[in-house]
Amino acid sequence: MGFTFFKNTVLLVVLTIFSCGSSTEKKEQSEVRKEKQEASVKTRDAQIIVAAEQFHLYSEMLKGKNVGVVANQTSIVKEKTNPTEINGNVSYLILNTHLVDFLISKNISVTKVFAPEHGFRGTADAGEHVKDGVDAKTGVPLISLYGSNKKPSHEQLKGIDVVVFDIQDVGARFYTYISTLHYVMEACAEAGIPVIVLDRPNPNGHYIDGPIMESENQSFVGMHPIPVVHGMTIGEYATMINGEAWLKNKVKCKLTVIEMQNYTHKTPYALPIKPSPNLPNDKAINLYPSLCFFEGTFINAGRGTDMQFQIFGAPNLPASKYPFQYTPESNEGSKSPKFKGHLCQGKDLRNEPRLNKLNLEWLIDAYNANGKKKDFFNSFFVKLAGTEKLQQQIEQGVSAEEIRDSWKEGLSEFQKTREKYLLYP
Repeated sequence: MGFTFFKNTVLLVVLTIFSCGSSTEKKEQSEVRKEKQEASVKTRDAQIIVAAEQFHLYSEMLKGKNVGVVANQTSIVKEKTNPTEINGNVSYLILNTHLVDFLISKNISVTKVFAPEHGFRGTADAGEHVKDGVDAKTGVPLISLYGSNKKPSHEQLKGIDVVVFDIQDVGARFYTYISTLHYVMEACAEAGIPVIVLDRPNPNGHYIDGPIMESENQSFVGMHPIPVVHGMTIGEYATMINGEAWLKNKVKCKLTVIEMQNYTHKTPYALPIKPSPNLPNDKAINLYPSLCFFEGTFINAGRGTDMQFQIFGAPNLPASKYPFQYTPESNEGSKSPKFKGHLCQGKDLRNEPRLNKLNLEWLIDAYNANGKKKDFFNSFFVKLAGTEKLQQQIEQGVSAEEIRDSWKEGLSEFQKTREKYLLYP
């Protein structure tokens, strides 16, 4: 899952203020229906306000407490300053402030920061060990929750009164931030420490797709019986973890989710900060659930380029079918990418339409086109898929549509479960 930490960045934002007239109880049904439609449009078009920016909703839960924060480079709060009126419109200077700095500026006692995969500043490679340390800016101790220490220990939580979790997710089962969420909730439940999740949008929240993970294939890239694309915000997901009793020994976390304003699951959302080194833009984030399957094969999915999860290829794919060429090299996102220094034949997906389902054709076509089918998959593929069946289906020549049909029952059951935990329309 590169990122150079965003320092306080000043942006000029013009806010448009909507006003609504009052309604009477005697309005015709058609008028009421029209009013609701208009309100829905306004909500859709209004600026999303993430939970972290609504300090008034969670400040009282932190005042006078020793606070632990689970955060990374995406944990940003936009602060409005210096209002100026120009031609009747009000503009502000907007400061992008890291949540830890923001809380400290509000006299909240942040005593420890816990960092997920890629670290507190988000620059470590996928799978790279992240060391404990001290944040140079604030002096707050940093504890890594990746590598051998995925779950906060009782000692690491000692002296903490409440934990705040604020990390941008991308809505895929194998994106490990939801696994970190699980372990944080579990450790805090065992220690009797409440958890506050500051919710953020899911950029892939507009669809649900993929095989359901089977328990025998549980790993850090798949901890729960959910499809590859779950269609939930991280706050909704936290309530599901609690409600479905997925924590060890069925312990319950004392959980509070601070909700967003003006968000729906169909609301397009462009992430202001890349959530991990190899998801550099909105296109990569949208393609990620489909292309991440290539991580369990010998195919390179763009690591070692600046087009991560927007292209794929390998040296032995036929140029007649895969004319796009690129050569992976070491970069911020990957120090040792597949086929480093070797010319790859592949496919460029940067102009593909926005996906609203998983694309299996790219995976199936690459399997059929390469000359060494028995070497195509590696052991990681089953962990990513959450089931052995997908690999077996591809090897047996089952079509993409037939594979999708085999998911229907599991997806239907999941959607019934998911419905119980939704916080947004």
